[in-house]
Amino acid sequence: MKFESPTPILRMFDEHKAREFYIEYLEFQVDWEHRFAANMPLYMQVSKGNCVLHLSEHHGDCSPGAALRIETPDIVQYHQLLKKKKYKNANPGMESQPWASNEMCIADPFGNRLIFFSPLDQ
Repeated sequence: MKFESPTPILRMFDEHKAREFYIEYLEFQVDWEHRFAANMPLYMQVSKGNCVLHLSEHHGDCSPGAALRIETPDIVQYHQLLKKKKYKNANPGMESQPWASNEMCIADPFGNRLIFFSPLDQ
């Protein structure tokens, strides 16, 4: 029996803020969007490389406050890219953790925490 990577669903409350954070700041891309009708909540998929996230305005899909760990081969380069942007709502630091990884934690505008990390060479 084979399983694939899960696709987390994160709650969002404001489409404009979600796009500003995920697309403009983190540089994810929008893969697709869905609404059942005009003026209905948005459900969309964003991705960056193999990292795929679903963002939902539907109140029953999920609760805000999730935490995700997202591995990237070069957290230092990604951290430098984000620091240069001077995003008004986040200024992430980076820490070496005792469990042998460098990590950068960023909260989205809806209270979800994205922990980007690279394992340290051992």
